[in-house]
Amino acid sequence: MDKKKVLVIDDEADFLEMIKIRLEANNYEVIIALNGKEGLEKVKQEKPDAVLLDILMPGIDGLQTLKEIRRFDKNLPVFIITAFSNEERFKLANDLKASGFIVKTSDLKQEVDNINSVLNIAPQYKAEK
Repeated sequence: MDKKKVLVIDDEADFLEMIKIRLEANNYEVIIALNGKEGLEKVKQEKPDAVLLDILMPGIDGLQTLKEIRRFDKNLPVFIITAFSNEERFKLANDLKASGFIVKTSDLKQEVDNINSVLNIAPQYKAEK
């Protein structure tokens, strides 16, 4: 069985490394990007099956990154992952067709379980061709 390829875009290097290790242990191929610009390049180059995208990042934030992804790939499952959000950001991400939301917690095991659950349903978010 082929591993699903997941791109994680987040400006917190420690978080990226922990999530990468945990997701690889759960049989995912994980690509990481430290900012929106790098993430956009990797979406185009790597063709991931799903993206986990932090909403608050310096430079190109998660909402702008999502907007750019949607310009060239309307079907890619993109899940917003954040510790801080508000109703306005939630609505904007929803308007940009975010596939779902994952709240960062202090419980890494719970967080990885949540991410696994979301990634298991990610194929449902791809539009039929």
